[in-house]
Amino acid sequence: MGFGFTDEQNELRRVVRSFLESKADEARVRGHMENPVGYDPSLWAQMSDELGLVGLAIPEEFGGQGYTFVELGIVTEELGRALAPSPYFASAVLASSALLESGDYATQQRYLPGIASGATIASLAVTEESGRWEAGAIHTRARETAHGWVVDGAKTYVLDGCSADVLFVAAQADSGLSLFAVDRFDSVARRALSGLDQTRKQARIEFTATPASLVGRLGGAEELLRSTLALGCAALAAEQVGGAQRCLEMAVAYAKARRQFGKPIGSFQAIRHKCADVLLDIECARGAAYYAVRAAAQRSPELPAVASLAKACSSEAYARAAAANIQIHGGIGFTWEHPAHLYFKRAQSSGHLLGDASYHRGLLADEIGL
Repeated sequence: MGFGFTDEQNELRRVVRSFLESKADEARVRGHMENPVGYDPSLWAQMSDELGLVGLAIPEEFGGQGYTFVELGIVTEELGRALAPSPYFASAVLASSALLESGDYATQQRYLPGIASGATIASLAVTEESGRWEAGAIHTRARETAHGWVVDGAKTYVLDGCSADVLFVAAQADSGLSLFAVDRFDSVARRALSGLDQTRKQARIEFTATPASLVGRLGGAEELLRSTLALGCAALAAEQVGGAQRCLEMAVAYAKARRQFGKPIGSFQAIRHKCADVLLDIECARGAAYYAVRAAAQRSPELPAVASLAKACSSEAYARAAAANIQIHGGIGFTWEHPAHLYFKRAQSSGHLLGDASYHRGLLADEIGL
């Protein structure tokens, strides 16, 4: 499996990076952090309409661009580098992947065109009070009534849950774990959560006899979620690599510019070694992340194992890079005015999203039979 990118893929990266540098700079990111919605609708419209990024990996028959998960990984990496607040990961990665993995053609026809165009924001609601991404931790119930399915229970840490137009909810039915679509919110209570990372909005959502429609096969959501979360881990690993790379760039630039005792601090052995260690961490994580997105593009049998490997490596590499960036900057790195803390917070929150490194090392061990 080759790691090289085509000229077209490199051009996609260049265009996305240029776009985000001009439209999602630090000042704009900080402004959207205070916005209850959590993102700029005009930026989202440009990403959807002008660049076609939201429907990038959605098949053309559903209004998407028909590209692969490799191109999707490039976009998430650049979004992670810029910390651009948007519902991209929730809608274009998790929700879209769940729909595509469901095999439910009617539901795909119903929702994917809106998601691909950016007109519909979707999210996947899995975790509950425990915060665990496991089927055994899901206690939300679904029951069939004379008027159709209804859902009861609560979900927490739902990405962009307050702004979503449709939620795909994992719930226990009599026949087992199933996935349901909720797009009517009159019996739904949504509350924004105050999290460490203000650039990625999360919500607590309570369902009270909420009307829902079945997605895919009744009782078939466990395997669906397993494959969806593996795809999500591959994309998230690429996003984390992008953030970690930006931390290293900031640290190196500061080490070259800041002078002590008449010379740049980057000439001191302690700083040089720290930067070298971060570079090694990032390159190892990058290799694992790129392998994972290619496995995702090919729907390789290796995907569950390599996605967990990539998520564990990238989570730890990002956390170390973000911490080293603050340390190299010294006192200024701890201030609110400097962007270093924004990356540190994203590194911590992303480390737990879809399961932390320890959890994924356990999944990896199970996959390879240890």
